[in-house]
Amino acid sequence: MKAFEIVDTPIEIQKYSDYVLHAGAGAVTIFTGNVREWTHGVRTLYLSYEAYIPMAEKKLAEIGAEMESKWPGVKVAIVHRVGELQISDIAVLIAVSSAHRKAAYEANEYAIERLKEVVPIWKKEIWEDGEEWIGGQKKYPNEGR
Repeated sequence: MKAFEIVDTPIEIQKYSDYVLHAGAGAVTIFTGNVREWTHGVRTLYLSYEAYIPMAEKKLAEIGAEMESKWPGVKVAIVHRVGELQISDIAVLIAVSSAHRKAAYEANEYAIERLKEVVPIWKKEIWEDGEEWIGGQKKYPNEGR
């Protein structure tokens, strides 16, 4: 198993939890980002993700190294799924273990923020009335109301 990977099949939570668990781990945090049906009043039918896989996996590993530097002793696994994902499917999973919970929580939150900043993964949202490739600039019709 690779600790930092892009996959095109459903993400298995237990596999990554088991990977980071070890005798010195007093805490394991698991974050999953799932496909939601409604965002700011807009109904999503499904999402389609694409990635530049070699670079995406390299960037995920770099994030893992950053985390290990900032929180010594953490063990990390990050996986993102590509392809067509249905409502409630897991798009991303971040598993972090550490001796104590505070580091595990902090490192896990750091990972998702960095992933969104630097990893070459693109999302297309398919709605009832259209579709659009989404970046951080997306504005929904009911946003801010």
